[in-house]
Amino acid sequence: MAEPLVQARGLTKRFDDFVAVDAIDFDIAKGEAFGFLGPNGAGKTSTMKMITTVSPITEGKLTVFGLDPDAQGRQIRQHLGVVPQEDNLDLELTVSENLYVYGRYHDMHRADIKARIVDLLEFAQLSDRADSPVEPLSGGMKRRLTIARALINDPDLVILDEPTTGLDPQARHLLWDRLYRLKKEGATLIITTHYMDEAEQLCDRLVVMDKGKIVAEGSPRQLIAQYAPREVVELRFPEELMGAMASRLDWLEGNTEILADRVIVYTDDAEDTQHQLTEHGIHPEQVLVRRSSLEDVFLKLTGRRLID
Repeated sequence: MAEPLVQARGLTKRFDDFVAVDAIDFDIAKGEAFGFLGPNGAGKTSTMKMITTVSPITEGKLTVFGLDPDAQGRQIRQHLGVVPQEDNLDLELTVSENLYVYGRYHDMHRADIKARIVDLLEFAQLSDRADSPVEPLSGGMKRRLTIARALINDPDLVILDEPTTGLDPQARHLLWDRLYRLKKEGATLIITTHYMDEAEQLCDRLVVMDKGKIVAEGSPRQLIAQYAPREVVELRFPEELMGAMASRLDWLEGNTEILADRVIVYTDDAEDTQHQLTEHGIHPEQVLVRRSSLEDVFLKLTGRRLID
């Protein structure tokens, strides 16, 4: 089997007494889209910073392209394209100038940069904005330009931190299309995202992190099959009845979550569950039936607590 493009064994990152990444193992193969999911503070960003060589490893082993990030960071960075969570474009330059300056950072020849700019502007659907200033561009345009800038050096590995945060649905779907094309052309992608539908669309495999550890790993389809029943029934009741729902639904044997505004029932047969509710004299105001999703898996594994 081919050597993984990125490999971690016992990878650990500490900040004084705080363990941000706690002895995790993972492999990322060439040509796949690999996702890191987790709530705030789970260790995703610290892991990304070690992969991109901007943060040293505390313990364990990490290789990127078979190289040691601590000793060979410059060589690794030459083959990386990084899309930060916040766009950091130079607003005083034009669209093309932003790409050109970044190409010079990578010591590319001027002729090569100019050829890449033409291709990347077409890829990002910004060809008609080549000479436009950056500041008045829409959020979606700026995000596409940030991704195009990360590709100027034709990287072997593209790292995207929350690539579609803050974008409207149309812009998100256009970016998904661009990233799918990028993967089909042979690029390896590492993605962090809070959007579960995005992870399902883009990731071949992913890990779910919580409190610095990997708590699950697999393809989106595998994780849904492993951790969630086939269907979900969401029930809404009058506010005054919510407090009594725990005892009235105890016959469901723990396959329920009672939230402030609704009851969630996990089941392999939604129709049968609704019949049983009727037989037990339970009549919700509203019933929503849907397929289990990666978001159900995520919440089951990491909980519903808010983390700042």
